[in-house]
Amino acid sequence: MELYSVIKNDSLNNELVWKCLNEDFNNNSQLIVMESEEALFVNNGVIVESFTGGKYTLNTENYPFIKGLRKSISGGENAFNCKVYFVNKTHKLELLWGTDSPIQMRDAEFNFAVGVRARGSYSIQVADAKKFLIKLVGVNTQSFTEEELKNQFRTVFQTKIKVIIANVMKNSHYTVLDMNTELESIGDMAKEQLADVLDEYGIRLVNFYVSDISIPENDPNYKIINEAYAKAHAGKIEIDVQGEMWNKLTAKELAKDLANNPNAGGVAAAGAGIGMGIASAGAFGNIANQLFSPLNEGNNSNTNNSNVNTQTQSEPKKSRFAPKSANGENNTTTEKMTKCPNCGKEISENSKFCSNCGAKIETSYCKNCGEKMEPGAKFCSNCGTRRDE
Repeated sequence: MELYSVIKNDSLNNELVWKCLNEDFNNNSQLIVMESEEALFVNNGVIVESFTGGKYTLNTENYPFIKGLRKSISGGENAFNCKVYFVNKTHKLELLWGTDSPIQMRDAEFNFAVGVRARGSYSIQVADAKKFLIKLVGVNTQSFTEEELKNQFRTVFQTKIKVIIANVMKNSHYTVLDMNTELESIGDMAKEQLADVLDEYGIRLVNFYVSDISIPENDPNYKIINEAYAKAHAGKIEIDVQGEMWNKLTAKELAKDLANNPNAGGVAAAGAGIGMGIASAGAFGNIANQLFSPLNEGNNSNTNNSNVNTQTQSEPKKSRFAPKSANGENNTTTEKMTKCPNCGKEISENSKFCSNCGAKIETSYCKNCGEKMEPGAKFCSNCGTRRDE
């Protein structure tokens, strides 16, 4: 019978549990345990003692439990017999997981039946070596590896993750292709549920990550749902452009045409020139109502008072930006007045620069109703929409 005088862990790096090859040891044997390990002494299937990191001299004076072990082999003379297990308690990072089969569900937005796969990684640590050895590994094994650990929990991992993903997709009404925006929250939910399962076996779930949720490319609906998703988002972009940008651009162009064509005929031409496509969508009508209302009121007044001289009593103000007449002089039309946001002097509403201080007059229009906004105004005076900063 060969007796060992040094007891230490000679396992490979990927082993979570390793049993010392020999079971017979000399009295005063040296036990060496790394800080990241725990050594468990087992006799007749029962853990009789455990040792954390450090170097120990094993004899009956230091550790009375050895007396019971010595009797079983040598009548209490010079040796003792037992099984010694080393349990690795480091953080085991990047243990990979993945769904073994697609998760069958129906896309919330497009109503396609699709199979969804998920994958990711997790890290664990043996928190309770005794519970881990007794409840999961057993005392009749030589070693227990990371791969064996993954196989032990593969089924429960698959079940929990599939249910979580299906519930998130159902409750959030996300399309499958949008599910990757929820990877972090899905990982947190999975960690919370799986942590209780692992804790029962003395394992702490340190982290749990979902790295991808996707439709397998061989799924018959993969191409269809990608095309539908692309078309839907292209439509949203188009609506956004027409709804916001076209209102702003159209209002700007109409304002230019009004300055250059102050009569009703010019206004009609301006509306036709910008495009009837916008008018069909209702955008042109809103903008035109806001911008043309002063002119419409003026035309109605002229119609109802056809025998009255249309010229105003006061001398109309002249703007150097107003259209030129045949003799080169500015046309005289009544203009609305506003104040320069820089010096406060009253100037023409259509002025591009202040005649007093020379400051450039920025013209802006309400993004909601198209109404021209006063310089420095924070809200539209027509609809109350906040001005873009």
